[in-house]
Amino acid sequence: MVLITLLGEPQAVVGKEFYFVGPMNDCKECKLKGVCFNLEPGSKYRVVEIRPQLHECHEYLDDKVVAAVVEKIPTKAAVPKKQAIEGSMITYQESKCERLDCPNYRLCHAPGKVAGMKYSVQSVDDDLDCPEDEKMVGVDLFRGRSDQTVFKTSPL
Repeated sequence: MVLITLLGEPQAVVGKEFYFVGPMNDCKECKLKGVCFNLEPGSKYRVVEIRPQLHECHEYLDDKVVAAVVEKIPTKAAVPKKQAIEGSMITYQESKCERLDCPNYRLCHAPGKVAGMKYSVQSVDDDLDCPEDEKMVGVDLFRGRSDQTVFKTSPL
């Protein structure tokens, strides 16, 4: 399925990745909002193609917006080890740890992830060294189910 959204000209670069955090209130009357906001909040996307037509947008004062074909991609995060099962669905909860000096802080407080939303675990990485002695694991998370989700089954 082709997924099209609108991006500001400076952001419309093939290969560029971004998080969609949600619609802006200033845009609720715009006739193009359906194209801009057809992405899922808390998901990460990669630009795969730029369409040639430019559109006016009051949010991009000197620039215009352009239609871009994007694909949703998994993102890195840290989850408790007991949730790190490849192919499973989890409800994401951000870590309560506030140790800004921790090398894993950005994984434990993953950009774009929304607490309470469901994500599928695409792959499981290594255990993380946690200064608070939490048993955390690095994973690739995908918002909702994806065609990439692998479900492991055991023989009956």
